Amino acid sequence: MLQGLVGLALAVTLLGWGLPYFSGTSWGDIVHTMEQVGWGTAGWLFALMVLGLWLYTFTLTGSLPGLTHAKALTVNVAGSAVGNLLPGGGAAGVAVTYAMCRSWGFSRRDISTSIIVSGVWNVMARVALPVLGVLVLVLGSSPMPRAVSQGGVVGAIGALLLLGVFIAIIASERAATRIGHFLSRLLRPISSRIRRGPTLTIDELIHDLRARITAVVGSGWLPMTTGVVGFFGVYCVLFWGCLSSVGVHMPFAELFAAYAVGRLLTAVGVTPGGVGVTETGTVAVVIAWGADPTAAAAGVVLFSIYTHLLEIPLGALGGLAWSLARRPAPRLADTRLTDSRLPGVAGSPATSEREQAARSAE
Repeated sequence: MLQGLVGLALAVTLLGWGLPYFSGTSWGDIVHTMEQVGWGTAGWLFALMVLGLWLYTFTLTGSLPGLTHAKALTVNVAGSAVGNLLPGGGAAGVAVTYAMCRSWGFSRRDISTSIIVSGVWNVMARVALPVLGVLVLVLGSSPMPRAVSQGGVVGAIGALLLLGVFIAIIASERAATRIGHFLSRLLRPISSRIRRGPTLTIDELIHDLRARITAVVGSGWLPMTTGVVGFFGVYCVLFWGCLSSVGVHMPFAELFAAYAVGRLLTAVGVTPGGVGVTETGTVAVVIAWGADPTAAAAGVVLFSIYTHLLEIPLGALGGLAWSLARRPAPRLADTRLTDSRLPGVAGSPATSEREQAARSAE
């Protein structure tokens, strides 16, 4: 609760005071500039936003076979709405995704695999964008603000680390074992307190998860990649449209780099959806390339309205539609582990033999 209040207060401070202060303008001038955007322009910008959200459904349907695009869109907007309202709202968004998918009959393990794989795809895209932005600037011989170069370094390091761990778990059983034992030692103080009865160890879960991730990635990597690339590509056009509608015109290399830095900053979880941090950082980069401060702030705020604010009512509508049509979650047990090398696991041959022996003894 305290973390939520602090994050909300920080977001309000950054938007209310920090954004106009660091951009050298005022909220009155920003709002006046935004009022110059006509309803026709606002309409096609909204259409771009919806197109981007729809394209991302390919990532969700690819990571959860059997999920329709309509349901994926509902999950996407509802989870995003919660994430945009709460600091570190990713956990709450995951809870919303889990509840919706369970009500549609998907197993716990399929849902958890989908959340992990789609999350990795999403994070890798966000951290890779600044790297692409730096490359575009270098090829275009454009000057490189410090924020862009630092974002490129952070993105490159983050992408390589995340990609390396993900590939290692999938490609190497030995690497998966080592990562599992490392996580088991790291989380032992926590797991020993919350464990109730016999359960799988962390490394056993890693092996099971590795098999499921491998299957999902093997069949769904193309639609998942298409969805992520399409989503961020359309949102880049949306970013250009928002800036252009208020009179900010930039070369493509600089525009893309500013957009990439902004998408990386959305991962900062200290405020709801990175609000305040994202806008202030993006405006600083745009102004560094010579854009008018008031127009730059107005364009970035307009983009934030489409990518953050408007997703909240859409998510509320999606959640309402789901709640009206929801059905009780199935009582069927989830798919059991079938790896005979995991002794004591329900459903394994070793467990079945022990159960038969016990029944015979009785």
